[in-house]
Amino acid sequence: MRTVKGDPKGAYSLPPGRALDICHRIEGAILQRRIGPGMKLAEDEVGDTFGVSRTVARTALQALAHGGLVTIERNRGAFVSRPTIREAHEVFEARALIEPRIARMAAKVMTESRLDTLCRHIADEHEAMQKGDMGLALSLSGMFHIAIAEIADQQVLTQFLRTLVSRSSLIIALYWKRADTACESHSHHALIDAFADRNQFAAEEIMKSHIIDLHSGLDLTEREEKTASLADVFQAGGDQVAPAR
Repeated sequence: MRTVKGDPKGAYSLPPGRALDICHRIEGAILQRRIGPGMKLAEDEVGDTFGVSRTVARTALQALAHGGLVTIERNRGAFVSRPTIREAHEVFEARALIEPRIARMAAKVMTESRLDTLCRHIADEHEAMQKGDMGLALSLSGMFHIAIAEIADQQVLTQFLRTLVSRSSLIIALYWKRADTACESHSHHALIDAFADRNQFAAEEIMKSHIIDLHSGLDLTEREEKTASLADVFQAGGDQVAPAR
């Protein structure tokens, strides 16, 4: 497996070919709330749904597990991860501790080319939102934050943040109050303005407020999730359940 830096679907180690396509499609269904937390993803069912072997299905599920979207339990198989309300609070509290500092460090070393990279992230995110692809928009929003950490050149914090962002995307998909919770354009644009001015204090404060807003924008109450077969989910969602290419 390989990790593709900057790929919007790059929270997990990416497998090649068919398994990668399955990763993208299952991730999108999870983040669009078409697949609920705790749903079993049996290798046979994944293989039958996408027309691939159990080996390819297993590779895709292992990659999704690496990114935190899927949990593999010994002797039971793979399940869509089910982050608890406590975990949701802890994830965003951790982000609120480290990301303002990361934003401050990024502002200190910002260049025009790095700023252009961040602007492209925002443009891609807005395009996904306009197309109604919430799964992709959530991924791109998370990658915007990871890109800031990469600019700050803090390898340990960046790796830690990758894990937090992966969990955050699933938490937001499960608990959002409104569809644009993860994609607050005004916050991202405000960060761009602070970075353009190399204003470290402003970048730090804007990021702090942004993470707090994300946290407060979640409906962290217990709920009952509906269950469906994997094939039904993809047929209902308009996906072609043909062999993955």
